[in-house]
Amino acid sequence: MESKKIFVINGGQVFGHAGGRFNKTLLDNTLNFFGRAPFEIRSTDINQEYDPLQEVANYVWADIIIYHVPIWWFQVPHALKKYIDVVFTEGHQKGIYRSDGRSSLNPDINYGTGGMLHGRQYMVTTSWNAPAAAFTLPGEFFNGRSVDDGVLFGFHRMNAFTGMQPLEGIHFHDVEKNADIPRDVRRYQEHLRRLFILAGHNNNIYQDTKEHLEQ
Repeated sequence: MESKKIFVINGGQVFGHAGGRFNKTLLDNTLNFFGRAPFEIRSTDINQEYDPLQEVANYVWADIIIYHVPIWWFQVPHALKKYIDVVFTEGHQKGIYRSDGRSSLNPDINYGTGGMLHGRQYMVTTSWNAPAAAFTLPGEFFNGRSVDDGVLFGFHRMNAFTGMQPLEGIHFHDVEKNADIPRDVRRYQEHLRRLFILAGHNNNIYQDTKEHLEQ
């Protein structure tokens, strides 16, 4: 069976009082989960030096891109934003996007259709100091708007611009004041198992994955 190629990006930036430990833990769990057939895996840590052209090659190589992202001031960390700016610029007409998709004949339509990563999928994890209730309780800070429809809206549109489709992500809340890392790791492992093993036979990208992983 043809292997499935996973590219993992650790966006857990080390900066100030943030040591990036939780997202490094998620990265380690991801590498362990996909560390045998039928998967191949590559990874990048945005805290380390990287070659933009090689990063473009990683996107083009992969079937699935997994982003591990802490949320800082309701945005991705600045080193991850720089990574995206540098790598996606390098990827212009080299595999990430061809153009913005529009034609000079009618520039009002087809914006965002010039991506070159069609057929690939991405998954994002986020980690927050904010509790989950801040997104759901009436009158709380996020006004009932979810992570994906709120803070991550632009992030999802960014990936859509390249042609990628989203897989269900997972969000970790209250990881500073009320952290329970063993619980969150269990949640993440179950999320991966449900998405990539139990659902495998219902998704053409993961056909036969369950059988091979459970041997």
